[in-house]
Amino acid sequence: MDWCEVKIKYRHLLGRSMAVTVHSRLVAAVGLIALLVAMLTGTAAGTAHAAPAAAATQESAGWVCPGTPIPSGYVITSRAANGCNGAGAWYIQPVQNGIWVCATSPIPPGYVLTLHTANGCNSNIDTWYLELARDGQWVCAGSPIPSGYVLTSHINTGCGNIGIWFQQLARVGQYICPGVPVPAGFRTDAYNASMCGGLGGWLLLSA
Repeated sequence: MDWCEVKIKYRHLLGRSMAVTVHSRLVAAVGLIALLVAMLTGTAAGTAHAAPAAAATQESAGWVCPGTPIPSGYVITSRAANGCNGAGAWYIQPVQNGIWVCATSPIPPGYVLTLHTANGCNSNIDTWYLELARDGQWVCAGSPIPSGYVLTSHINTGCGNIGIWFQQLARVGQYICPGVPVPAGFRTDAYNASMCGGLGGWLLLSA
């Protein structure tokens, strides 16, 4: 083989090597792009939360499995013990004023708990009656205190014997129960031990 033939074969091999290198890099680049797209769209293998997250956009009532995110403005109103392969299914629906919800249900903003039973939700578990907050309303112990409201009185017996609190819009001159957050624009002053059903209370004044 003469020198010319050697150079030709060398160039041929070099060209193939470069072509393989370019092809490999192109394949790697395409693969990287595909991986990035999959990560951004939630379709990559191993994204275990992609499927449950879709339920968060649900806009109608229906049954969901445990761990499924509950859409904003929805509550849980029933349970099927044999649903979801024995894990128990929960029925969700849009919240409304005056509705019984399971103890596991979220409480949408602006709603309070006004009644309680220990054997509801179609499964003999705690259930709560939700109502929109209003001035002059008895609420169960543990109920959320909406913005601008305070608790001013208390009765041990009520709401299934767990205790009830009297909820009012905050006003100057009220005595509020111990531990109640002071709304914006107000401050507390004198203490009266006879207020709030004997629990004591703090005088509410303008800030």
